Amino acid sequence: MSYLSEIKSSDQEWSELNSQVMVIGLFEDQELTPLGHDVDQSLDGVISKAINQGALTGKSGQSQSFFEAERQVLVMGLGKKGDFDAEAIRKAGGSIAKAALASKVSSVAVECLCACSDKSDCQALAEGLVLGSYRFTEHKAEDEDAVELKEALVLNGDEPSLRKGAVVAKGVCLARDLGNHPGNVATPTRLAEEAKRIGEVGDMEVKALDRDEIVGLGMGALAAVAQGSDEPPKFITMEYKGGSAEQKPIALVGKGLTFDSGGISIKPAGKMDEMKFDMCGSAIVLGVMQAVASLKPSLNLIGVIPSTENLLGPKACKPGDVLTAYNGKTIEVMNTDAEGRLILADALSYVTQNHDLAYAIDFATLTGAVIVALGHHTTGIMGTDEDLIAKVKASSKRTGEKVWELPLWDEYCEEVKSKVADVKNVGNGRTSGTIAGGAFLKEFVENETPWVHFDIAGTAWGEKEKPYGPANGATGNVIRLVIDLIGA
Repeated sequence: MSYLSEIKSSDQEWSELNSQVMVIGLFEDQELTPLGHDVDQSLDGVISKAINQGALTGKSGQSQSFFEAERQVLVMGLGKKGDFDAEAIRKAGGSIAKAALASKVSSVAVECLCACSDKSDCQALAEGLVLGSYRFTEHKAEDEDAVELKEALVLNGDEPSLRKGAVVAKGVCLARDLGNHPGNVATPTRLAEEAKRIGEVGDMEVKALDRDEIVGLGMGALAAVAQGSDEPPKFITMEYKGGSAEQKPIALVGKGLTFDSGGISIKPAGKMDEMKFDMCGSAIVLGVMQAVASLKPSLNLIGVIPSTENLLGPKACKPGDVLTAYNGKTIEVMNTDAEGRLILADALSYVTQNHDLAYAIDFATLTGAVIVALGHHTTGIMGTDEDLIAKVKASSKRTGEKVWELPLWDEYCEEVKSKVADVKNVGNGRTSGTIAGGAFLKEFVENETPWVHFDIAGTAWGEKEKPYGPANGATGNVIRLVIDLIGA
């Protein structure tokens, strides 16, 4: 994998820089950004001529290159000036990085486009540049298109905002890397190693419980899913204590199913390879915790990752089995392919029983039904606390990571009641499948803890490419939203 590691500010004149590409902007009303006029003059007005002839429209993402001596000048379309907000500038940053990669250059200098609107900021520009530069090539022996964007300068940018944007984006890139690795690489053990690495950087207390310890703690749901595989399961906890002792911690819980065959309720063969992405919820937790390790915010945070494979070994959990979760509730297993909610049941009950939390949020590629409902553009959310849901929506709007609330009414919660146990792990038939998943998880949120569930099955991978998104593979979506939500 490769991506920009940092974005720097420079107070040099653009003509003095050694960057291979100089980037200026153009709005749809044919207005160049401030530096654009100086650059145009140095090119004897060739950019103005291209605008007047209609070769440059300023539409978002449209770009055109010109050459001044040994330097490439890239004019990037920014869209309508009145709509130039943080998301627009993030998209511009992504488009710039991808255009640079297409030109096979390693260094760019960018006019501080953030100064063009009071609705945008340098953090968004840095996020776009880093995320747009992302490429995953680790498992290729040879890569004919091998090129890395190694340096990006923003002229007179705000250094702290650029740094934060790069740190946040690197957390997203970590999540993309983990999601893109195959199941024989991104194992539960690998996730535990990543957690320990992050913990050392961020002075966090990290624990990774093994199979015997999981069983010993009474996590019967996680243990049952794990018993079909020889791959060692892990129950990972990460505690960051950057706030006062009186400050209630926030819990982040991520589903770490590193490969999901469906178990005995086996999935169809087509696209089963994509089930390596079933651990993208855990990748969100690790991406956020990596950013927190660098940003060092004044808050207390607990990351929890239940991690295992779901396979068909001789000891595999069977439909009809009854399990006992950490909180003592019994679960009738109706479908072994609804295993993500089983491992999350133990994780949610563990963290909400043992900690007095400000709130808990979980992330899981939980249901295919959410893709039917919302496609690949939007994450489904539901929860128990209106104020927390409102804050999630506000962070969604600020970061451009779309969410949509689904109801979690009593009628839906009744549908996961079992006749032979406390609850069952599916709802009624093929209806309201995403809500049934949330209703099941609600049963394991203890002590009236405010809680929101993110069903990321549609947005964790397979999303239509954004200017700052990957062409394929894991997206790392909602990490930026979460960092905004927790105030890191």
